[in-house]
Amino acid sequence: MTATTGGSTGALDPRATTASGPTETTPPAGGGPRAAAERATARSVEHLLGRQDAQGWWKGDLATNVTMDAEDLLLRQFLGILDADTAGAAALFIRGEQRPDGTWATFHGGPGELSATIEAYVALRLAGDDPGEPHMASAARWVREQGGIARSRVFTRLWLALFGWWKWDDLPELPPELIFLPSWVPLNIYDFGCWARQTIVPLTIVFAKRPVRPAPFPLDELHTDPANPGPATALAPLVSWEGVFQRIDKALHVYRGIAPRRLRRLAVQTAARWIIERQENDGCFGGIQPPAVYSVIALHLLGYDLDHPVMRAGLDSLDRFTVWREDGARMVEACQSPVWDTCLATIALADAGLSPDHPALVKAADWMLGEQIVRPGDWAVRRPGLVPGGWAFEFHNDNYPDIDDTAEVVLALRRVAHPDPERVEAAVRRGARWSVGMQSRNGAWGAFDADNTSPFPNRLPFCDFGEVVDPPSADVTAHVVEMLAYEGKAHHPAARRGVAWLLSHQEPSGAWFGRWGVNYIYGTGAVVPALTAAGVPVSHPAVRRAVAWLTSVQNKDGGWGEDLRSYRDPAWIGRGDSTASQTAWALLALLAAGERESEAVAQGVAWLAATQREDGSWDEPYFTGTGFPWDFSINYHLYRQVFPLTALGRYLHGEPRALAARAAGRKAG
Repeated sequence: MTATTGGSTGALDPRATTASGPTETTPPAGGGPRAAAERATARSVEHLLGRQDAQGWWKGDLATNVTMDAEDLLLRQFLGILDADTAGAAALFIRGEQRPDGTWATFHGGPGELSATIEAYVALRLAGDDPGEPHMASAARWVREQGGIARSRVFTRLWLALFGWWKWDDLPELPPELIFLPSWVPLNIYDFGCWARQTIVPLTIVFAKRPVRPAPFPLDELHTDPANPGPATALAPLVSWEGVFQRIDKALHVYRGIAPRRLRRLAVQTAARWIIERQENDGCFGGIQPPAVYSVIALHLLGYDLDHPVMRAGLDSLDRFTVWREDGARMVEACQSPVWDTCLATIALADAGLSPDHPALVKAADWMLGEQIVRPGDWAVRRPGLVPGGWAFEFHNDNYPDIDDTAEVVLALRRVAHPDPERVEAAVRRGARWSVGMQSRNGAWGAFDADNTSPFPNRLPFCDFGEVVDPPSADVTAHVVEMLAYEGKAHHPAARRGVAWLLSHQEPSGAWFGRWGVNYIYGTGAVVPALTAAGVPVSHPAVRRAVAWLTSVQNKDGGWGEDLRSYRDPAWIGRGDSTASQTAWALLALLAAGERESEAVAQGVAWLAATQREDGSWDEPYFTGTGFPWDFSINYHLYRQVFPLTALGRYLHGEPRALAARAAGRKAG
């Protein structure tokens, strides 16, 4: 694993136009951009082939922030299974992520974040760090300066409530009776995005039980006033949505005291059954760490002992989310991305000129074919009767295939000359049909569900941890449109509606917002190739505006970068130190727009060639992946490899020939 570090003070200038650069670079040896691109491509192909698993998949480490590691230790403390070795290894990682000012950020180079700092501090205390040590004292002092625990997010205070460090009465209420609301009633569980839904259902059990374990130490040093840790705050005006939902929460607190016992008991039992029915074959819940953690806690509170098969499998799955570094540090991944990494790696290698029947590509295709999901999941609540056929992000997540992975897997499979073409054809046809069926009413696509656009879940006092609904986005819509175009369906009504939605959602600057990657560079890098694949001419005003915007935000070193703060501060849009993945996204858009001979493309290709490491890889400490815009950021360690290789391949070879021929042939037929 390549460790991410947190030594920045967070005081970067959004107007900066120079990159910090990797520690080891390989300058082009002459011959112009094309020769440099050829050398870089050859080394990158060799590097990526060397990272393939024997079963055919690729998976890079998925780094997020230290709250994953802190909450893992808190879970083990709650269950009574925290051991010194695990605590010490986690503490080594957490300490390594602390910033010079004593805080912890949620992304590389970002500012200190209150909740992350509190959780990291508590985890280090669990590991035995003394509060009087300089690194602990500086963290506690900063927490108090920011208002203390009382100003932290709900999830942080929830974890503290499990040990009596915070009062349950001072948390928003989350009644288990939510499980009974039908899908047409506002705030039913299917109004939430799948990640929030999987988290909220087990938490309704936790909130119903309100457990408190003995605290191993006090946390007075994290309060501004230990005698009054949770001072009362005034309610927002009733005429505001915030005020309305605050009063609804007050009513739910009252309901807790009068809830019929039989109804509550039935609600808890129904929620438990819902959780268990969604446990995956590998023991995880939804393929991501947070729902797994809360599901384990909820079931344990209902009497499931740690040796119960459901619990044992759940805990084992969490162990598989850990990455052990050479220095003995232990990092917890929020989830794992083998399907996503494998389809992107397949596309990169194929576009770089690897033979379509190369054993590595055939092996990857075999593995992806075996991962197709052919049973209904929660998405069927909104799309009953739709034949399943999608792919998930993780090793095991059959209940939640996603549209983004499905589109990219189809694009990857079409690049491979598989010895069983009928098998590929059947899988692709099923995946494309499922993707079309998941189109939202407005013509675009979300990631996991159709029409998951309720305005209410994000307004709940409980939901202060990031995006909790799954509305359509430009990047997912673009990937589906691109897939349909290469399937010869550019004129299919679904594709045309998708194109119309994309054109109507272009920003005035010429960019597109990036929901699942940082940020406008990612969105624009996805949309322009999709539009041109779907038949939008490169002379179209939307394409020209995109080209003009990308050219305007290119860094002086020739690369592109965009800081995560662009999600909150417009001054950061398109601005940041150059990164390999973001430079590649910009190049993919420019190449699709017919700018292959432009100076901007030449400079971008030169930057990729010059910053490549000797082993054919690129270094990228910056986070360019997005879980929740601003609130939860991701460093996909394979992004820095697959996207530059894809861009270099398309620079050298142009549009994927096999896909273009297939699209033309299907259109003609």
